[in-house]
Formats: sequence, structure tokens, C-alpha cells
Amino acid sequence: MLRNLIGYIDSVKARDPAPRSRAEILLYPGVWSLAFHRVAHGLYRARLFFLARLVNHIARFLTGNDIHPGARIGKRFFIDHGFTVIGETAEIGDDVTLYQNVTLGGTDPANGIAGKRHPTLHDGVIVGSGAQVLGPVQVGARARVGANAVVTKNVPEGATMVGIPARQMLVDVTAYQRDFVPYGTPCSDCFDPEKQKLEMLQCEVEQLQKRLAELMVERQTPRLPDADTLFEDRDRA
Repeated sequence: MLRNLIGYIDSVKARDPAPRSRAEILLYPGVWSLAFHRVAHGLYRARLFFLARLVNHIARFLTGNDIHPGARIGKRFFIDHGFTVIGETAEIGDDVTLYQNVTLGGTDPANGIAGKRHPTLHDGVIVGSGAQVLGPVQVGARARVGANAVVTKNVPEGATMVGIPARQMLVDVTAYQRDFVPYGTPCSDCFDPEKQKLEMLQCEVEQLQKRLAELMVERQTPRLPDADTLFEDRDRA
């Protein structure tokens, strides 16, 4: 157990350069949230729902993170900072990182239909601060969800998603090959397909405007007849 704890702390240290020691990481609210959830989830599986909820409420009061006891969470899960909400049927793989104010929420809570209502995050996913992943969607392994993005559809493996609604971006290969991208978004310039389309349209409009101006100048400039035409008109006279 001690070896597993040290391995978990070291995995947190690899994702967060701020702590100076392993002991400092033990004070992180995200670490305590996971510890409380392990207890609450065990009670939930034993059908001791009230006790599971009680542990959940204590954890939310102490850490600011609200993780439903029914959520299934893999190894080396880390919430950086806090104020995160994770729903009952959410499933989280290994080495997943969530930043502050993330919501793994369900859809249509008023219809009374049970079942899978919350997202599934596969191994190595990073979700940036303020992002919302809603509904029973699949977020592929090693995918990155940028800050404040709203994900309502499945995310391909290794994709980087930004915007509302979230759409996939083209990322420089150097950033893509990194093992860990803080906040799920590369800090270098990214290639947004929608932005590229707008830039291409802007170039076409500028070219058309230039051509139109040239035609207007040609039309406004008086055209003098050439010498051959003048001699022909004189001979006819």
C-alpha cells in the first residue's frame, strides 16, 4: 500500500511542478477527494447508499470536489485544485487529469430514465479548467479537452478539443507527442480548421475586390481609337 501511495504521489508530481516534496502533495484537495471517494465507492458497492452519501458530503465540504459515490475511477487520477463535479455513472480510466471547475455531467435529468448518463474518459485524458463534458459520450485515450470547452459528442483518441461546442483542432506534432499538456491545450499556436477556412475566404474576397477595382478603373478611363481606325473613318468620309 505504501508503494502504491508513493507511486501515486510521484505521478502527481510529474503533472504538477509546484510541490517541493511528497509531503506537500498529501495536502492537495484532489488527493483527499480521491481517498474519500475510494471509501464512498466501497460503501456504494455494498449498497450502503446513505453512508456512501455521507462520506461524499464530508469530502465535498472539506475539498470542494463533488464526486458521486457511484462513479468508477481508475488509477492515478488527479484533480488539480478543485471545485469539480463528477456524476454517478461517469467512468474514468488511468492517469486522467482534471483541472478546476470541470463538470462530468449527465443529460436530461428530468426524464427519470436510468442508465448510462455521464461520460467515459479513457486512459491519459486531460480536461482543462472550466470544461464541461456532458452526456454518455466517450473521450478517447490521450485526448485533450481545452479550457471552457463544452463536449457533447464522442472525442477521437488523441484529439485536442476546444470551443463551444467543442471541435477538434490540428496541433503541431511537437506538442502532440508530449506526454503531458497542462490544461489540455498547447500554449503554442494551434491550427483551427474553421479559422483556416475563414482566412481562405478572406483572401478570396480581397482578390475579388482588387480585380473589381481594376475593372472599374478600366471602365472609367476614356479609350482613344487607334490610328488604323482613324484612317478608315477618314477614307469613308
